[in-house]
Amino acid sequence: MIEKFAKVSKSNFKTESIIDGFGKNFEKVNTMIDIKIKDSPIYPHDCIDFVADEGTGGSTVFIGTVRNQTKGKKVIRLEFESYVPMAISEMRKIAEQASERWSCTKVSIHHRVGVLAIGEVAVIIAVATPHRKSAFKACEYCIDTLKETVPIWKREFFEDGDVWVAAHP
Repeated sequence: MIEKFAKVSKSNFKTESIIDGFGKNFEKVNTMIDIKIKDSPIYPHDCIDFVADEGTGGSTVFIGTVRNQTKGKKVIRLEFESYVPMAISEMRKIAEQASERWSCTKVSIHHRVGVLAIGEVAVIIAVATPHRKSAFKACEYCIDTLKETVPIWKREFFEDGDVWVAAHP
């Protein structure tokens, strides 16, 4: 199982290494940022719990799920592939940029890879900021930029074939 992540507690202000499924350290991260790419289910409560902070006035969560159709055509399943080390690095950059631009106190971005069935969660983004308006803007920036820049590729499967989907926010 692939599980590459960095997660820290509120009281831990040191950096931690991201550990891949083989125990190899490959990157340092900011302690207020939680990045994961997994080939097993991801859960909104993990991201929500991470960004929870009594000092913030607004939190926003985006949950992207696998829908059952695209442009009226029935979708059977999705498959996501990724160049994980670069994807984690790019996701971290996005979180850092959002933090700087909208004063996010915490950002959590989780993404699935592998085969996903209809209704499964593919991506979760949660942000916490001092005010609600900046939380909405930061969350939207994170998902739009992720789709444009992060090396995660989506393949849609239909009853009559499949197609690689170009990123478009």
